[in-house]
Amino acid sequence: MEFKHYSVMLNECIDALAIKPDGIYVDGTVGGAGHSREIAKRLETGRLIALDRDPEAVKTASARLEGLPAAVVKANYSEIRAVLDSLEVEKVDGILLDLGVSSYQLDNGERGFSYHKDAPLDMRMSSEGMSAKNVVNEYPYEQLAKIIFEYGEEKYARSIASGIVRARESAPIETTFELAEIIKANVPQKVRREKNPCKKTFQAIRIEVNNELGHLDKALDAAFECLAVGGRMAVITFHSLEDRLVKQRFLSFAKGCICPPEFPVCVCGRKPRAEIVTRKPVEPSERELEENNRSRSAKLRVIEKIGM
Repeated sequence: MEFKHYSVMLNECIDALAIKPDGIYVDGTVGGAGHSREIAKRLETGRLIALDRDPEAVKTASARLEGLPAAVVKANYSEIRAVLDSLEVEKVDGILLDLGVSSYQLDNGERGFSYHKDAPLDMRMSSEGMSAKNVVNEYPYEQLAKIIFEYGEEKYARSIASGIVRARESAPIETTFELAEIIKANVPQKVRREKNPCKKTFQAIRIEVNNELGHLDKALDAAFECLAVGGRMAVITFHSLEDRLVKQRFLSFAKGCICPPEFPVCVCGRKPRAEIVTRKPVEPSERELEENNRSRSAKLRVIEKIGM
């Protein structure tokens, strides 16, 4: 299957990074290399370092970036400092993180990300380690309910978790369609009529399998420390949990004095280390939404580093 991936808000990302021909840039989620190609094409004496934990993405991106000033590394974006150290790079001029699942991962039935295709329960972005099958069949009820509620923001989390536990008592839950049917059977009929009720639970399990929020939390701090003064970081999120984490972390980087308001003068000496470029998140244009409906929940936030 060809690795297809629509590059979300491509022009907006390129503009946000304010690319310098001699700069060093990192695409922490290279995927199908759409963003990476456009970054690399604008470089002259600069270089691009592209990361991805998905071995299929690494293979595809390496081919698509051939002949351009780019290196592709199999690594999680939370490992950015170690990758740069291995390449003897201290600071970079821009970092892009396009979070979430690629179209290739969703459309490739064998990967088990989609509730629209019957496949073994997998959902591993790296194709290594714990899978969705492990989560669904081995997690205790309370833990299942917790991740479905917190990561999926699913109001029927306890009912769905109960249904999963009951079903697996008879036989292991092996496929995406089996899980989808259990979810549908454990939400009100009204919900089933209005929309497919599987999205939130599948999202929650995927986030748990890949430790997405944990890696993002670590990556935001690590990536910011890797930026040179004047460098920019652009992050595309696809659900409220990611966006909230990015927004709060960006605000913390941009925050100055933290003295109590009753203090007449600042004694903490804290200075803002970043300036927020996007006061409100950038969202896809109407034209993009017509071309790629999967972009509808995307939000782009950008900061510029102004101090070490």
